[in-house]
Amino acid sequence: MGLFQTLEAGKRALLSHQLTLSTIGQNIANVNTPGYSRQRVSLAASQPLKTGLGLIGTGVQVQDIRQVRDLFLGDQLRQENKSLGRWQFREKIVSQMETMFNEPGETSLRTHLDDLFNSFAQLENAPESNTARTDIVAKAVTLTNDFRQLSAQLNSLRDSVDRDLGNRVGEVNRLSSEIADLNQQVARMELGGNRANDIRDRRDLLIDKLSDLVDVNVVEDTNGAARVYIGSMALVDGNVQYEIATKTETINGRQKSSIVLKGTDVKIKNLNGEIKGLVETRDEVIPKYINQLDELARTIATEVNKVHSTGFGLKSAGAANAPTGNNFFDPASVSAQTFAVDIGVLNDVSLIAASQSGEPGDASNALALSRMRSTRLLGGGSRTFNEFYGAMVGGVGVETRQAKNFRANFQLVVEQITASKEAVQGVSLDEEMTNLIKAQHAYDAAARVITTVDQAFETVIKTMGIVGR
Repeated sequence: MGLFQTLEAGKRALLSHQLTLSTIGQNIANVNTPGYSRQRVSLAASQPLKTGLGLIGTGVQVQDIRQVRDLFLGDQLRQENKSLGRWQFREKIVSQMETMFNEPGETSLRTHLDDLFNSFAQLENAPESNTARTDIVAKAVTLTNDFRQLSAQLNSLRDSVDRDLGNRVGEVNRLSSEIADLNQQVARMELGGNRANDIRDRRDLLIDKLSDLVDVNVVEDTNGAARVYIGSMALVDGNVQYEIATKTETINGRQKSSIVLKGTDVKIKNLNGEIKGLVETRDEVIPKYINQLDELARTIATEVNKVHSTGFGLKSAGAANAPTGNNFFDPASVSAQTFAVDIGVLNDVSLIAASQSGEPGDASNALALSRMRSTRLLGGGSRTFNEFYGAMVGGVGVETRQAKNFRANFQLVVEQITASKEAVQGVSLDEEMTNLIKAQHAYDAAARVITTVDQAFETVIKTMGIVGR
């Protein structure tokens, strides 16, 4: 092996270790960059030279620069991200619902429900008192206002979730558009056999973010482009993006948005992530409690009116054939939103029926009304008003605890997978500094080889052939 071959070997070593130093510098620069995967230069001995003495090495060459990645951990992280996104959103919504009910509290619906029946009991002690009747009306108005306010809050929350669904769909389209653009860049840059590592990192980070929102499955083509699916429906295929959209439909007289493939009526059913949490809370969780609140308001209005309409107010007292049938609550109170005190009672408290006989001093109807609080009129005759409402509030509490537990469990899993993933592909400054020192010494040694060969050339050129002259 001559000096020229040795010089070439030194040059190859110098360039290879220079590239290694540059790659290590890139890793160190991106130690805090989200989604960045550390890179490694793969070195191998170059093709040996065949001589009469056998094969002689010709130095080193760079095979490629590759990302250090664990594909299994990446897929596993996306799978768990879906569930985490779903339960994070459910926790957010049911926690807001729990705050709306404000139980227990001095101004809660349960307190005002007790106040109404307590005021009926007070009327029992003074059946001809206008003051007691005025107090009953005040307590009833407060109660109906509570029902209407809570119903309005729940419906407003459901509408807000529906609007959030449109925002999340827009975010899915934005991310999928960027992924399609990065696919095109990867395919173009890797035509020559190179690896577009930094672009791949950016694309994988976007896919991870997408997995927070929907059910994501990824398949990589031979040209490096990633095909992204929601369930079995393609969202991104190479550089082509298929957008999704919300379509408004009316169900049971109420408008809501469904998710479809844009420009079609094809509904997307394989949902997960935050979007699934949105759809579940909008279509299942919130309506369940709205319906229960409506049932409670409707039953209170119906049952109180049933008892009240059989009694006599002050104006009818003492009249043997006095008319009955006055309602206490508006008979149109078929939901919490329409729950109201009857306009006749509001305008004239003497219409409140404390008597069942019409005789002065008779308070038997007031007694019957006050005892309704302990009558099991809901749940197929298994629950009182308070028990039904308590079960409803307890259900919200159970929903909240369940969402918090699931969110905490999935968050722990995601954190563990993320830590394992970072241990494999994240940048360790200690490791990079060690590699930096090794690469620096190798670079210095390669430079020394070239210097030594240069000196040898100088000896050959300047001194050989002139000895003895």
